[in-house]
Amino acid sequence: MMFSPLWNYPGRMQKVSRFLMRCFSLMVIVGILVWLSQRPVFALRQVLVEPVPGQTLKHISKPLVRQQVLETIQGNFFSVRLEDVKRGFESLPWVRHANVRRVWPNGVIVSIEEQKAFGTWGGVNSQTLMNVHGELFSGRGSEVGDETSLVDFYGPEDSSKEVMRLYKKANAWFRPWDSEVKGLSLSERYAWHVKLSNGMKVEFGRDEEGSDKTLTEDRVARLFKYWPQVQEKWANRVDAIDLRYANGFAVHLALASVKKGDADGKKSELKQ
Repeated sequence: MMFSPLWNYPGRMQKVSRFLMRCFSLMVIVGILVWLSQRPVFALRQVLVEPVPGQTLKHISKPLVRQQVLETIQGNFFSVRLEDVKRGFESLPWVRHANVRRVWPNGVIVSIEEQKAFGTWGGVNSQTLMNVHGELFSGRGSEVGDETSLVDFYGPEDSSKEVMRLYKKANAWFRPWDSEVKGLSLSERYAWHVKLSNGMKVEFGRDEEGSDKTLTEDRVARLFKYWPQVQEKWANRVDAIDLRYANGFAVHLALASVKKGDADGKKSELKQ
């Protein structure tokens, strides 16, 4: 009785029959979908490249896109791997981010955020640039339009975000002088100095934010406080300022303007 055939139980037979019919119907539907997905109408025919809102594409080369990305795309509308297309575009120079989406029935749209060059990294002849987010990317200063003035940045490997942070601080400090930071260098020991748009160099030494977040700001405030005295004595002859002193700062006079009798001939110190 325990091993009697299944067909002796009509209720169970109906359940099994319904289950098998559903499986068969699902297999048929899947087969039809697979067959349809392979039809030529779904072969990728359009890859539209567009900028993100608010941008225009200035550095994206169509021949390079065709050679390095489009020729490597595999699959049709259904089977193409959007992540592979995204990685392909983001491997191109001057592409910061790419967003890829399908467009029915045979296309994809790629929205590109192009790099915004802000400065050179490692010298004007370097093949590395820094964008406005403090990120490095491959590029040359000669590829940037004349309307963009690049800042010259130097620093240890993986220090670009720190360099950008210091740049923003220094640029805010010297805004009252109507000067902008045109160059910033960070040494291996994290001592840093800036060059201003008026040609003056300011030496800060090592950044002290780890131990005293106000130390560097206090030294800059001291410089501004006593700067009228410096100007009164040396007018516009100062070409460098050294803020690494605990109780004052030193000024360096341009060689062409040094006169006999100036303190030290080249450098003078102003202490509090």
